[in-house]
Amino acid sequence: MFAGKAPNIIEPTRKTASLKGAKVKRYFTGYLFLVPFFGLFIMFYIIPVIWSFVVSFFSYDMVSTVKFIGLDNYVDLITNDELFITAMKNTMTFAVIAGPLGFLASFFFAWVINQLKLRNAFSLAFYAPSITSALAVSVVWLSLFSSSRVGFINNALISLGLISEPIGWTNDPTYIMPLIIGVSIWMSMGQGFLTALAGFSNMNEELFEAGRIDGVHNRFQELFLITLPQMKPQMLFNAVMSIVTSLSVFEMVQEIVGFPSPNNSAHTLVGHIYDYGFIRLELGYASAVAFILLAISLVLGQIVMKLFTEKD
Repeated sequence: MFAGKAPNIIEPTRKTASLKGAKVKRYFTGYLFLVPFFGLFIMFYIIPVIWSFVVSFFSYDMVSTVKFIGLDNYVDLITNDELFITAMKNTMTFAVIAGPLGFLASFFFAWVINQLKLRNAFSLAFYAPSITSALAVSVVWLSLFSSSRVGFINNALISLGLISEPIGWTNDPTYIMPLIIGVSIWMSMGQGFLTALAGFSNMNEELFEAGRIDGVHNRFQELFLITLPQMKPQMLFNAVMSIVTSLSVFEMVQEIVGFPSPNNSAHTLVGHIYDYGFIRLELGYASAVAFILLAISLVLGQIVMKLFTEKD
């Protein structure tokens, strides 16, 4: 009835199956390289976080018998632990001030230095503090802000006749938090600065040319109308890192003002976790504090995501 040869529908099916098999094999090899990372990530991050969440519902001090107490740790934190309330206030004060200031400062300096001729030299100078240990940084800042006359700042102020007695930068609660905030901003600018600088280096130059044609003539107009919309991914990353860094401050505080700090003026949530987890060995209680800190980080992270994520 039909003069022509019947079409072979099996051959295309075989070719399609062969292509799918090759594709699966190629991606399988790629995912195989990720297995060590995911294995270590699950072992050292996921499992400890889950275990810590479970422990937060128990009375656990590594010596006595483990006892299930439900939400008692969380209730005690909120109702009976005044030091936790102090740590919460200090941490949120620090996060509200140091986080945004560090974020804005790193972006601003990256924007300025990106336009200079000695861009690489300035970039190295700004990034250096972020790769320096908190112990080394504390030695430098303690030599500057020592509470005795030998501190460079006190010595200079006394020599100029501005003060008659040395200022207690590291033992007076009035000055401790501003000092910690200043040091933290100085340390945290490096990573945010480098991320912002990478974003500036990958700008679409055609948009700037189009902007000049449409009437954009100065740097500040370019910044708000052209640069900022293109920098949202980098700004999102820097904002999230600023939140994490500001909420997890402890080591630098411990090195500069000691632990516990005078009048608990610089006592933070991470310091509270350290106190109960490694000194008092009340691991259930410390885990409850850790999960409250995690909840705060997640809430602030979601707010930042909504601010910097593209709506489309």
